Amino acid sequence: MDRTTAILATAGAGGLIALQAPINGRFGREIGSLPAASVSFALGLVALLALVTVRGEVGQIGRAASVPWWYLTGGILGAVYVTTVLITVGTLGAGPVVAATIAAQLAISLVVDQFGWLGVKKDPVSAMQLGGVVLLALGVWLIVRE
Repeated sequence: MDRTTAILATAGAGGLIALQAPINGRFGREIGSLPAASVSFALGLVALLALVTVRGEVGQIGRAASVPWWYLTGGILGAVYVTTVLITVGTLGAGPVVAATIAAQLAISLVVDQFGWLGVKKDPVSAMQLGGVVLLALGVWLIVRE
């Protein structure tokens, strides 16, 4: 995949997260936060299993038993995020939830890059990147303040 397509695909998926917060929040108010998160992940699992089946990659799933344990934490981290959003979007609103999410994602991802954690190529953080994080934090503050 070329860089432009990757950026557009990521931005599109990020835009869907802005919709996910209020949808899941409303769902959580209807049936409860943990049940809603469970149903959300179950439907996601069904969709992904269908895609894996169509692509002929079902056999690859068994390889998960041989990877380092921490590779398997991604789903748990996703569940923590979805459940937290289900709970907090009613208090904060969609904009503040997404703003705080993006700011934290960027800050932590730069730390991961800086130290080359989790198999990511070590890439020292620049002053411009730090400036971007500071400006993003200011943006979050402007969005979440009352």
